[in-house]
Amino acid sequence: MKALVAYSKDDYKLVTDFPTPKCGDDDIIIKTEACGVCAGDLKCSHGAAMFWGDEIQPAWVKPPFIPGHEFLGYIVAQGKNVKDFAVGDRVTADQIVPCGECRFCKDGHYWMCEPHNIFGFQEENNGGMAEYVRYPKTCHVHHVPKDMPLDAALLIEPYGCSKHAVDRASVQNDDVLVISGAGTLGLGMITYARMKNPAKLIVLDMVDKRLDKAKEFGADLVINPGKENAVKIIKDLTGGYGCDIYIEATGNPASVVQGLSAIRKLGRFVEFSVFSGETSVDWSIIGDRKELDILGSHLSPYCFPFVIENIASGKLKTNGVVSSSFPIDQWEKAFEYATGKHGDFKVAITF
Repeated sequence: MKALVAYSKDDYKLVTDFPTPKCGDDDIIIKTEACGVCAGDLKCSHGAAMFWGDEIQPAWVKPPFIPGHEFLGYIVAQGKNVKDFAVGDRVTADQIVPCGECRFCKDGHYWMCEPHNIFGFQEENNGGMAEYVRYPKTCHVHHVPKDMPLDAALLIEPYGCSKHAVDRASVQNDDVLVISGAGTLGLGMITYARMKNPAKLIVLDMVDKRLDKAKEFGADLVINPGKENAVKIIKDLTGGYGCDIYIEATGNPASVVQGLSAIRKLGRFVEFSVFSGETSVDWSIIGDRKELDILGSHLSPYCFPFVIENIASGKLKTNGVVSSSFPIDQWEKAFEYATGKHGDFKVAITF
C-alpha cells in the first residue's frame, strides 16, 4: 500500500509498496478515507524532544512508523471475534491504543495507559497517513454516520480533545472563561464551551482571521494580544480580579505567562497544548501569590460519542475549519499548509 513513513526525525518518505496490515482474529482493518494533520505531527517531524527524546526524557516514538491519528475510514476486513461492527461500516477510533493491563487501564483511566502507545507514533500502531490501518483489540472504535460530511467527520478526534480540555475546566455559568488560541482545537473548545453558557467567553489569538471564526463559533469577545493589552482588558472587565478560567491552547510560552497574569486568585488554569520546547515562569504566582488550580488535559477520554452526536446534529460548529486537503502524494505540501502559514485551520490528507 501507499504510506508516508517516518524512519527518523530527518527522514520522512512516501512509500508505495509498504506492507498492507494483516487482520488477526480480534482486529479491524479500515480503508482510510482521510487523515488530519495535527500540530503534534508537525512538531514530531521537526524533531521535538517530547517525541525523539533528549538528555532529560527518553524517546517516545518507535520508528519506522506511519504518522497520523486524526483519521477515519470504512471497514474492509475484521476478525472472527469482532462484534458490533461489520464490513462496510464507517468508523474512527480514539487516538490511544491502550494496553488493557496497566493500573490506569484497569481503573478506567485508559487514556493515561502506562505504555502509552498512540496511533501514528510507533511501528506497532501505524497511523492514518496510509491507505489501510489496523485497529487492534484494545482500541476504542466508534461508528461514524455515513452521511456526515468528510470535513466534519475529520474533526471528531480534535473536537474530542477540545471537549476534554473544557470539561477539565469545570465551567460554570457565572465564569469568565478565556481560551487562548483559536486554531482547530481552540475552535472546538469555543463551540463546546458555548454550550456550557459561561458568563463571558473571551478568545485570544494573534491572527484576526481566527478571531473572526471564534466570534462565529460563539465567542463574546475576541482580543488580538499583538495589537491590544489582553491582560489589562480582561482585568478591566472583571473589576481588576482577572478571569476565572484560562485554557491555554497555543503551545506558545508567551501564552502561559500571559495566562498566569490574566487569571484571578483561586482561578483554574488548564494547559492543553503540545510545546516544542521549555517554558519558564515564576512558579510563586501559582502557589504563594494566587493559589491556582493547574490542570492538564490529555487526549479525549469518553468524548467521541458526544462529539459524533453533536457534530451530526449541528450543535458543534464545524463549517470552514477543514480548509485544505491534499492527496497523500502531496504530503509535504499538506504539512506546509498545516503550519498555518497560508491561513489554514485544519489540513487533511485524502486517499
